[in-house]
Amino acid sequence: MRSIRLFLIASIVATLILFNFLAALQGYRSSMQEADTLFDNQMLDLARLVANLDVSKASTKELRLGNDLSFQIWSGSQLLAASDNAPNEPLLDFVPGFEYVNFNGYRWRTFTRFEASLERWVVVAEREDLRFVLAENVVLQSILPLLLGIPIVGLLIWVIVSHGLRPLQQLSNDLKNKGASDLSPLLSPDSRIELDQVMESINGFIQRLNQLMEREKRFSADAAHELRTPMSALKIQLHNLSNEIDTKHETFQQLQEGVDRMQHLIEQLLSLYRATPEQFAKNCESIDLYELAQDKVAGFYPNFENKNQHVELLGSSVEIDGDKFALETLFSNLLGNANKYTLKGGNIVVRVSEMKDEICLSVEDSGPGIPDADKKRVFDRFYRVAANQGSSRPLGCGLGLTIVSHVAELHQARVELKDSSYDSGCAFQIFFKKQR
Repeated sequence: MRSIRLFLIASIVATLILFNFLAALQGYRSSMQEADTLFDNQMLDLARLVANLDVSKASTKELRLGNDLSFQIWSGSQLLAASDNAPNEPLLDFVPGFEYVNFNGYRWRTFTRFEASLERWVVVAEREDLRFVLAENVVLQSILPLLLGIPIVGLLIWVIVSHGLRPLQQLSNDLKNKGASDLSPLLSPDSRIELDQVMESINGFIQRLNQLMEREKRFSADAAHELRTPMSALKIQLHNLSNEIDTKHETFQQLQEGVDRMQHLIEQLLSLYRATPEQFAKNCESIDLYELAQDKVAGFYPNFENKNQHVELLGSSVEIDGDKFALETLFSNLLGNANKYTLKGGNIVVRVSEMKDEICLSVEDSGPGIPDADKKRVFDRFYRVAANQGSSRPLGCGLGLTIVSHVAELHQARVELKDSSYDSGCAFQIFFKKQR
């Protein structure tokens, strides 16, 4: 059972029912024994009363005591008096004490008594079935309130357990309502002793997590900023070197590509650092997604023109709530990948479409595509698809699609990777929620 409340209530109620059942069973047996003793005592009194009847009167010959009682008075083998429902022969052998006998289609509890002063035998009988029903009704009436009280007790247990678990529920709500960037300690004014250790453990974990994230952010930001200075110096030195040597030399080309790739990595690290929930909350605004796509496609046009690639922008103006810088970074990575991996003369289509409940941004190309085995991993950090896709471009740093996924997550959007409608290639689709 996954619910602590239900487990506690079910366990307590089950224990209560079991205890009440055993108590009721024991009480039933004891009460039935007490009832038997009571009825037997009544038969003793009845026998004394019957023994003193004046058998000389004709009215005592067939005295009616009811359907559940019967008696006989014998003097030797002579029947002196009997109830109207008693047979004319002896009910049983004349032996003092209690016994059971069958007559008139029923089983009877009998008591035989010899009245020495009158020299006569007295036999009284009581129907066992009516005696049992009467005793059982009396016992059940005493046990029934106990059984009927179980649902009420169960309800009280539910209320008490729910009240006792309220601090735990409050702790759960506090954790649930914490923002993604809120790493402040939990404060609960209504904390219980049992929850103090849990609160301390959670706050300790939050503190360690906050320290870890702060170290990671400082490292990413410091490393990227510190690397920008030597990178600028390297770019200047390469420019000066290009005036002294042949820039078509293979060594120079490899050096140029390596510097460009390192600069790209630094910029991606800075982008990944800036696209955080804190920054998103501060910079969120209403943005025309089609207009933003138009600006980014125009900015990338020289790259497309260098490879003679055909680019289309389809759709219409539609607005979403988002961080403009984060969305520009998303566009830059998607368009950059499409430009990098699509061969010369290939096709790239950027589409902004509005659906019933969502807005879809799609970047589709006619490049070599992504193998099925890699589709689930391309959004992982530093994961790069093998360089056998038919493209002469060098591999990226493995952060571009990670940033795309991260930006989509900040905007509560989902990313889908599908095959292109061309003979080859892939289509990245980001589905944003519509503004309410």
